[in-house]
Amino acid sequence: MASSNYAVFAEGLQKHFGETHALRGIDLQVEEGSILGVLGPNGAGKTTAVRILTTLLRADSGHAEVAGFDVARHPDEVRRRIGLSGQYAALDEMLTGKENLEMIGRLYHLSHKESRKRASNLLERFNLVDAGNRTVSTYSGGMRRRLDLAASLVAEPPVIFLDEPTTGLDPRSRLGMWDLIEELVAAGTTLLLTTQYLDEADRLAKQIAVIDEGQVIAGGTAEQLKQQVGGSRLQIVLTPGSDAGVAAGFLERLGNGEVQIANDRQHLSVPVIERAGLLSQVIRELDNYGITVDDISLVRPTLDDVFLTLTGHTVDAVAERPSNGKVSAKEEIGVGAL
Repeated sequence: MASSNYAVFAEGLQKHFGETHALRGIDLQVEEGSILGVLGPNGAGKTTAVRILTTLLRADSGHAEVAGFDVARHPDEVRRRIGLSGQYAALDEMLTGKENLEMIGRLYHLSHKESRKRASNLLERFNLVDAGNRTVSTYSGGMRRRLDLAASLVAEPPVIFLDEPTTGLDPRSRLGMWDLIEELVAAGTTLLLTTQYLDEADRLAKQIAVIDEGQVIAGGTAEQLKQQVGGSRLQIVLTPGSDAGVAAGFLERLGNGEVQIANDRQHLSVPVIERAGLLSQVIRELDNYGITVDDISLVRPTLDDVFLTLTGHTVDAVAERPSNGKVSAKEEIGVGAL
């Protein structure tokens, strides 16, 4: 696969920390002007991959390019073309928000005038004008995350890496961050977004790579991944006294797989192919059999279902793992967090 077709390209990346295998040969590709969501639990290797792609860490083997430059052979060229917002806001708490942005501009060798101009524009864009002259130590968590994202944009980079950008934010702040991320991509920016929030990947990412234990175990669009768990399911709750056997016989002919009947003989479900008018058809035909229902619904699979199917556990269920070739949450933070 040609790396020139992608803003971010990684092939066969491996990284060991002693006996710990943080990455086991992962491949990643991000098209220009799109978002790749790298989805996985703590300790999966997401941050280690970001550190390699942003030149903060060298891979043991494999090849990676960002904006057309090899991250190992031309790290300075890569750094000129990227922005990075890590899990923890990289800000000077003793400076004001405006001073932080101006300082970053100067580090990028922008003039004083241009640094001030970009700082002012970014404070306005991220709704931080009123807080711009306050020290960052007085900022809320959501304000810090917005300022940190603004800092990654000072140099107007074509590629941005966001490593779990909404970790620790309240729901309102998360939604606000999602809106900002979508605006960036609409303007042509390329993003690689790591997250352990399945709803975040579902909303933002054009393509998703699912990582577990240092490996990419699945990839595709959200809808493609959801199809791996069998599509939609029709679920009905029978009115007490209704004949579950007759209902199951009808659902078996209607459905696209095995009918499941709960022990209470009231809750039934079956995989189905969605189509217009399906629910009303089921109600009418069950009524013809003399069967009434208390509830009926069409349940679409979520990315939570996908992750559970692929790994055998949910994202939230992953805490620490033993170090026998696997990465624990503590180890990922210790050697891989920004």
